[in-house]
Amino acid sequence: MIEVVAIRLNQGSEALRAMWEVLTDAERRRAVRLRFERDRRRFIVARARLRELLAERLGAGPRTLELVSGPGGKPGLAPKLAASGWRFNIAHCEELALCAFSRGRELGIDLEAIRPVSEADAIAERFFAPGERRDYSLLSSRERALGFLRLWTRKEALAKGLGSGLCAPLETLDASAPPPGWTIDSFTPERGFVAALAVEPQHD
Repeated sequence: MIEVVAIRLNQGSEALRAMWEVLTDAERRRAVRLRFERDRRRFIVARARLRELLAERLGAGPRTLELVSGPGGKPGLAPKLAASGWRFNIAHCEELALCAFSRGRELGIDLEAIRPVSEADAIAERFFAPGERRDYSLLSSRERALGFLRLWTRKEALAKGLGSGLCAPLETLDASAPPPGWTIDSFTPERGFVAALAVEPQHD
């Protein structure tokens, strides 16, 4: 089963204080280093809620969970917890974050606010794979703003699912023809946003 949980990041000071207690010392130091208060708040809320959601699934204390970075910076559980089979991924944009969870299947999620991207054509030409450029070229001028973001989130979700992040050459990663068995679904988590979820095939 795949679960996607939406998190509102614009929390008040009382909720923020409670979430601060959930973070590890390393996460607190990371939060303090962030220059802008808005970015600190968003980081604290997203990381604390991720810990709480994982704790619910693992039956453990949220602050005790050891999170690690894998290839391409993909977050995951430390080896002793990874044996549980739980996999997760997180994306955030403005005041919204999405957490995706799966038992035994790698996955990646991405999120963007719907907005005009002035350099969309140039980005598509440089970073899209041939199949993605074809799909983009078929869009009408009216469809291109949303179409570009839909294609981009699908591409980034697949990159995150595969664990390559955005380190691999983007033009070699084709979300229009994902690896065998992988599925990529676009969806609207709430008005004004577009998201994509990439999930590896079910293992026997």
